[in-house]
This record gives sequence, structure tokens and C-alpha cells, in this order.
Amino acid sequence: MNQVATPAVEQAAANRVDFRTDPSQYKHWKLAFDGQVATLTMDVSEEGGLRPGYKLKLNSYDLGVDIELHDALQRIRFEHPEVRTVVVTSGKDRIFCSGANIFMLGLSTHAWKVNFCKFTNETRNGIEDSSRHSGLKFVAALNGACAGGGYELALACDEILLVDDRSSSVSLPEVPLLGVLPGTGGLTRVTDKRKVRHDRADIFCTLVEGVRGERAKQWRLVDDVIKPAQFAEGVQKRAQELASGSDRPADGKGVELTPLQRTDSEDGLAYKYVEVQIDRQKRIANLVVRGPESVPADIDAIVAEGVSWWPLQMARELDDAILQLRTNELDVGTWVFRTQGDIAKVLEADATLEKFADHWFVRETRGMLRRTLARLDVTSRSLFALIEPGSCFAGTLLELALACDRSYMLDDPDADQATEIAVSPLNLGPYPMVSAQTRIQRRFYEEEPAISAVAATVGKRISPAEAEELGLVTYALDSLDWDDEIRLALEERSALSPDSLTGLEANLRFGVAETMETRIFGRLSAWQNWIFYRPNASGEKGALKLYGKGEKANFDWNRV
Repeated sequence: MNQVATPAVEQAAANRVDFRTDPSQYKHWKLAFDGQVATLTMDVSEEGGLRPGYKLKLNSYDLGVDIELHDALQRIRFEHPEVRTVVVTSGKDRIFCSGANIFMLGLSTHAWKVNFCKFTNETRNGIEDSSRHSGLKFVAALNGACAGGGYELALACDEILLVDDRSSSVSLPEVPLLGVLPGTGGLTRVTDKRKVRHDRADIFCTLVEGVRGERAKQWRLVDDVIKPAQFAEGVQKRAQELASGSDRPADGKGVELTPLQRTDSEDGLAYKYVEVQIDRQKRIANLVVRGPESVPADIDAIVAEGVSWWPLQMARELDDAILQLRTNELDVGTWVFRTQGDIAKVLEADATLEKFADHWFVRETRGMLRRTLARLDVTSRSLFALIEPGSCFAGTLLELALACDRSYMLDDPDADQATEIAVSPLNLGPYPMVSAQTRIQRRFYEEEPAISAVAATVGKRISPAEAEELGLVTYALDSLDWDDEIRLALEERSALSPDSLTGLEANLRFGVAETMETRIFGRLSAWQNWIFYRPNASGEKGALKLYGKGEKANFDWNRV
């Protein structure tokens, strides 16, 4: 339960975003289940905006709509293992989704727009992640006009079916209408995923009215067009066909995602396995992730623990902490990770995650861990790991250190407990970054000798000197240097430009490998960031600011 807040905490809380929700609180989505098919219906409440000052007309969305979508996807993954296909459609007549709410964007700070786009990206990437790894397939049933971010949601699905009613179209009108980009994956999925020809994509992305009917199918913008009288039947037929190829269990018993318990204070967050303490003067968040207290031995015991099973509960808590810090603590630029616990128990938990990987619940938990860790990679914060006596940076928790920009390991032979790390098989494949590389592959630029040397240590305890020699930590420091070196490293980091650090970290975290996801987060995020700042979009006479006011944008015609 949340503690009683002081007036200062209450005032701060009024401006904070909470990512915890459940279907009883939804304002914008409806979930329905029919055997192996779930229907996720978007029916946005105009008056249900997350912040005041705009109405969510025409099934347009803001961060609150996406928070509900993310939660609904989690409910399907964990609470309904019988579901094999998800149909995403609209509850409104002749409109599927008109995209991100323009007036919300026009009123928002730069940071709000960027965080909104990032969370939206991650949610859509999560749809594709579930399709790729979990046997869940997604059908976008476009029963009306589909524009901007609405089409980007459709693009994240496995198939897009468009009603052929002579008026419904798909469009990405951000460039001609708003002077910005379809930056939550629109441009990238049109080329990388849909393989739309370059010249056609150029026309499509500059057409306000979009493309409809057979031309949309011919241009690969949709998979099929269906007449209104046959639309519902055609959608269900395709959903059933996709479901037939899934191995999700028809008789599986779901695991209820009970409310996540979090204690909020003025300078921190506390969960069972994750704790965050914020030093506001130094602009540092200190995160402690605790290992398991016990490990169930068989799959029946794992399922019986359900939502309280350590890998799942820890992942849910860490995910929430990342989102809270990223959205609500913009000045806290450095996150310092520590762990506490028994390395043997972490390795034991990893062994169960490996042994029962084919069980739907374990598979979904691994997916949750994979997506949560990937949030760290694309978070614009400096990430440091401090590995000390009593740490349990092993296997799944070693990924935290591998995700960091730097890791420091204390080498103190006189300490009561040894400082050690350990590698498990889960470090060698199951937790890829958005670049499709493991963090160890990324670390060593896929050079086989270095990777093989690390793989040879699986299950063994690694000392500070060995960890430094293997390249698994940045520095192994003795106890005489530890306090001063850590203090100086953190002070130096806090003195650097946050903007340049964001660019530096993103470029260094993702090296030579590139995927559709890295293009979305890297190139488009950078371009969109720049465009959001430019007067042609966000200036007083910019297209984004003037949308809906009947006034023409006043562009600076310099091509920069």
C-alpha cells in the first residue's frame, strides 16, 4: 500500500504519470475474448485525456491511451494463454484511428513529446515481439479511416485488412499537415516491413488523403481489402487461420496480473525486489534490484507462484521503475544499478527459466524480461553499475550491468563476502537488444574469441580480476581507490551536457548492427527530435502549432 503522502509529495504526484492500470479503469479500450481470438477495440473517450487542454476526437490518442493498450497486451499475454490471435479494431463508425492527438502534441513540452513517442514505439515493438516469440498474431481490422499513428499501430500488426467502402483509407499525413515525421515507426515499417517501393512511399507520405481500396493493396500498404458486408466474416476467418499456426495452449490456465504494489516517497520508490532512492542534488537515481529468496523446482510450483514468481515480479517492478523515472524524473540524468542477493539462487532461477522455456508462462515471463531490459538500452540516461560484496550480478541480473555504459567492480580480498559475477546460458541468446544482438555480442562486436572466452565461464564464479580480463566490467578497483573513483566518475558525468550524453550513449550502445527497431529508435528519434525543435514544426508559426486554427504555417525555407 502507498504510504500517507506529505503535501509536497501530493503536489508532485498530481503532475506525475502512473503506468499502473487494469481493465476496470480503462477509458479507451475494450477487451473481448472468444476462444482463441481476442478482440481489442479502440473506443477513445473524447474527455478522457491524460492532461487538460485537449479533446481526444476521432479516436485520436495520447499517452493515457497507450498506457491502457500496453496493459491490455500484458493481460492477453499472461491472463489468456488460450488466445492465439488478437484483432485490433475500432468501436467508432467509419474511423479506425486518426493518430496521436495533434492538440496534445502542440501543447506538450519537447520532453513530453519525446517520451510519448518512445513509449508508443516500445508498445508497438512489443506487439511484434509477441508475434515473433510468443505465438500471438495480430490482425488490424481497419473498419474506417486510418491515419498517422493509427496506421502505425496497424503496421505493427502481422496483417492489415481494410474495409473497401470507397472512403476508408490509410495515410501518414504528418509531413504535409504538421511538418513532422511519422516517427513512431511509420516510415520505417513502410519500407523495412511492408517493402513499399521508394517512389510509392514518397507519394504516400505526402498525400493528406492517403490511399484506399485496391491501390492500397497493390502498393502493399494493406494485405487485403474487403467489402463492408463481408468485412466482419473476413476478419474472423483470417484471425482463425493465423491462430491455427500458434502453439499457445487452448487449455492453459492464465496468471492474473494483480496490482503492482509500490510505496512512493518524496525521493524514491520501493517495491519488493526493486528500490529506487533519488539524490536530487547530485541528480542520481540509485537502483537496487534484489535476487530471489527461494526458487520453485518444477513447473507446477512456478505456475502456483504465478505473478509473485521472482522473474515475473522483479520484471514488472523494474519495468515500472524505469517508466516512472524516465517520465517523471527528467532532471535525474544518471542511474546507478546495484544488486543484492545470492548468486547461486539467481543462477538457479535462470536454470528454471531455461529448463521450462517451452512452457507458455515461462516463455511469456522471458518475453517480459527481454522487453524490460530493452527499455534500458533506449533510455536517455547515463547507466552505471556498481558491483560490490553481496551483489548478485549473475545471469539475468548480469544483463543490468551489461546494459550499462560503465561497470565498476570492487576488488577487496579483505571483505567479508567475495565480489563475484557469473554468466548463465541466458546471457548468450534469450535477451537480445533491439539490434537483435545479445549484450555480450554487442560488447565485443561479435568477435568470436572474446565471446567464446565468456561462454566458457558459464555457471562459474568470476572474480574482479578475471571479469576485467574477460572484458565483462570496465574497471576492477581496489578498496583504497573505490570511493574516490566512483565519486569522481559520477561528478564528472553530472557536469556534462545532457544533450551530448544522450547522443553519445545512443551511438555507443548500438554499434555496427542495425535492425528495423534500431532505425526506429535511432534515426527517426534523432530526426524527429530535431524536427520537433525546429520552428517549421514547433515555432509560433509552425505547422504543428497552427494545426486546426485555419492559419497557414510560415516556413523557414532553408534546407538545413
